[in-house]
Parts: sequence; C-alpha cells; structure tokens
Amino acid sequence: MHSKQLIIGCALVFATLAGCSSTTDKPVQAPEEPAGDHFSGRCDAAPVQSLIGKTASFEILEEARRKAGAQTARVLGPNDAVTMEYNAQRLNLETDAAQVIKRVTCG
Repeated sequence: MHSKQLIIGCALVFATLAGCSSTTDKPVQAPEEPAGDHFSGRCDAAPVQSLIGKTASFEILEEARRKAGAQTARVLGPNDAVTMEYNAQRLNLETDAAQVIKRVTCG
C-alpha cells in the first residue's frame, strides 16, 4: 500500500512540474501602444493638467493615464481611503464631491 501512495505522490509532483514548463521558444512581447501615446511606465502629470475642472469618468481616466505615460491611474474623492505609498508609475486624479477634477498628480 505504501508503494502505491508513493507512485501516486510522484505522479502528482511530475504533473505539477510539467504544468510549469514552457513550450515556446520565442520570447513573448508586450503589445505596442498606439501611435501618439508615449507610454514609458513613468508618470508625467504635465500633459494632463488641462483636465482640471472636467468631470472624472472612466474614459477620461484612461485617456489621462495614456497621455501621462502612467502604468496605472486612480480617481481620489475627498473621503476616499487610499494607500499612501509613492508609485512613480501611477496617475492620481483628485476630485471634489461632485467628481470634478481639482488636482492631477503622479505618485
């Protein structure tokens, strides 16, 4: 009975390891950003300061993220709980209670 459990255990280990192996020889490339967008992964809020005074939406957030070259973006309301760690790849759109953008920063 002990050898049967050992064989089953080994089979499970080998099956798990086989699932982790790679079958492609070509490196996977990330898709290129559309022309006109300067994605660098490092946020630059200067190109999107014109959004101040506009109402935040998903479309504006995504457009701002692309134009700022940020990897991620978030909308911060006046009473939102947020993490305070600095992230040079993140764009922040700070809004008032009516979702009007008051400040655009990176971090």
